[in-house]
Order: sequence, then C-alpha cells, then structure tokens
Amino acid sequence: MRKVALVGAGVAKFGVRQASYRDLIWEAGKACFDSVPAIRPRDVEGLVVGSVMPERTAFQSHISSMAAEALGIKPSALSARTEHMCASGTVGIRYAYAFIAAGLADLVMVLGVEKLNQPTGQEAILNMGTGVDREWEASFGLTAPPCFALAAQRHMAEYGTTEAQLAAVGVKNHNHAAKNPNAHFSKGATVEQVLGSRMISSPLRLFMCSPITDGAAAVILASEDRARGLTDAPVWIRGTGQALDGFTLSSLPENYARWPSLVRAAESAYRMAGITAREVEVAEVHDCFTIAEIIATEELGFCGKGEGGPFAAAGRSDHGGDVVVNPRGGLIGCGHPLGATGVAQAAEIFAQLRGEAGPRQVPRARIGLTHNNSGMGEHVVMIYGREAA
Repeated sequence: MRKVALVGAGVAKFGVRQASYRDLIWEAGKACFDSVPAIRPRDVEGLVVGSVMPERTAFQSHISSMAAEALGIKPSALSARTEHMCASGTVGIRYAYAFIAAGLADLVMVLGVEKLNQPTGQEAILNMGTGVDREWEASFGLTAPPCFALAAQRHMAEYGTTEAQLAAVGVKNHNHAAKNPNAHFSKGATVEQVLGSRMISSPLRLFMCSPITDGAAAVILASEDRARGLTDAPVWIRGTGQALDGFTLSSLPENYARWPSLVRAAESAYRMAGITAREVEVAEVHDCFTIAEIIATEELGFCGKGEGGPFAAAGRSDHGGDVVVNPRGGLIGCGHPLGATGVAQAAEIFAQLRGEAGPRQVPRARIGLTHNNSGMGEHVVMIYGREAA
C-alpha cells in the first residue's frame, strides 16, 4: 500500500452557532484550503463527509454532493458520506486513507460537520437518543449519560476511582479549551466549579460532560508523492485500528469499566505503526464524559488498568506529564459536534506535529494519536507521525 499523509487542516468555531449547516461547511473548508495554498478546490479528487443527523437537524440529505458544490470541489474519484455516530469523522478519514493507499486517488478532503442545536435544545436531546438503540434502550431513558455513569460507578467500585479524580479530567480539559479560540468553552474551570456543577447522572456532573455543539472541521489527505510536493511538513498516517464488541448495552461485556474493543483497536494501530503506547507524546481522546478519558488512558496503555483516576489527578495526562491528552480541550472543552469531532482531533494532531499549535503546543511532539468511540462498545484509533513508518 502507498503511504498517506495529512497536508492541510482547518476547524470552524465550535459552539451554539447562528451559522447554518452550509455556513459551517464553508468555514471549515476555507480554513483547510487556507492552510495549504498550493491546493485549490479543483485539485481535490475526492470528498468524504462525516455527518450523523443532518436529516433531523439541517433537513438535508445528499450531504457529500451538497458539500462538494459548496466548496467548489468536483470529485473525480470519490464522493461519500459516513454516518457512524461519534466516530463518523475518523471513519471518514479511514475511508480516504484506504482509498489513497490503494492507488484510487491522490488527494482527498475529509470534512466533518454537524448542526445540532436546531430547531430547539429539547429536540437536540431527543435526536441524540438515536445514537443508542432507540426502541430497547433510549425509550427507557438509557441514553449516553446514564450509560457512561454505569461505567463510572463500576470503575469507582472496582478500582477506588473518586469523584475528585473524575473532576480532574474536567478541569484539565476546560483549561486546555481556554487556549483554543475554536472551542465551545473559553473560561477554564476549577475543581470547585466542576464538583459544584449540576448532577446529570450520578456520579457525572455537568462539567464532566461534553456539550451539544455545532461545528465543522476538514483535513486533506495526499499520497506520498503529492504530499512531498505540496508541503515540507506532511503528517503521516502510520497506523489505524477499529473494533466492535456490541451496539446495545446488554450486548457488551459485563464489566462496563473494561473496554476490550478499545484494547484491540489500539493494538492493531500500534502494531501497524511499529510503536508502543510509551512513544505517543500527544493524544486526542474521546472524552464524551470524564470517565471515558480515564478508561481510555488505561486501555490505550498510557497507564495500568485501574490507574486512570490517579493518572489524571497527578497531572500525568497534562503538559509536563507522561502524555498530553486533549490539548485542544477535548470534547468536554471544545464540544462534541458528532461528525466533526474525529476530524477536529486529526486537525489538532496535524497542528501539534507541525509545531503550529500555539499556546497548546506539546514541545517537539513527533508521535500523535486520536481515539473515537461510538458508545462504549466500538472504538477507532489513528496514529500519526512526523516521519513516515
């Protein structure tokens, strides 16, 4: 297979936006093209758009073709939409990567976009229930917050994880987001604010949860020959893995504090990249809730099983620690516009490995990782490097 690299990236402002779905596409697309002036829309051979529920929130289908026209792209090799709930953007990157690696295209844009806060906040919460089994779980109230609350309760019972350790993740990611002009939240947070925030689903409080957010992000992938001709600093895709244990909560392994599908996805990605977890210097992890980051740091191998709480509380996932996790603010600080999240994670790693992340920069970062999950049972991991594998 051919080597593939990221050569451009751009992110729209995340938040509760007045911008329309099409406006968000324009904003992220322009930022992406601006990052690599040598590429014009007519040069792009393919477009993959990650978007979860535009039919319900933007009242629009046929998304990839609409986005291509909006951006002036005329795909000649690939046009597709990915819908895979929270992992839609990263799955789109995997599609584009595989397409280029196979020799079917040389230059593909991946765009993630979501307009969630429409038509009302109540409707947005109802729509989010489509990410779990609506008939057998969501209709009985078993939506994302109580699902991850069950994982937190089990983790606390089995490993002694504390509410203060859960709060440490919220504080870190809100404070990281304060250094990111595109983040939903910009004021940072203290332990007192996190622990004093409203209970959502015990033990998860408001500042331990990601918000419902509008946003978009885009990256451009290129074959090795094109990448070296377009930029002196390509960011190479070195490894990837994806694994699924189940969809409904009842189909998952009994212990919700353990995510074996993430272990398998990470092992696949590390093996393909030829690295170990200890070599990862910066990671964008799917912190839809603070417990999700704690469990992910364990299953990704950044710390031992059951050590995620102390790992976060000791600052080992922050600047100056073992690995910097979610320097852009993660889902908790940036917001979680579903289809855009995985692409925004890739855009952050792109900036970090090129030394262009400003006040968020991890010094001399050479290996980066992104992780998306769709529920607790399905996980996608990507590994990027400054050097090709």
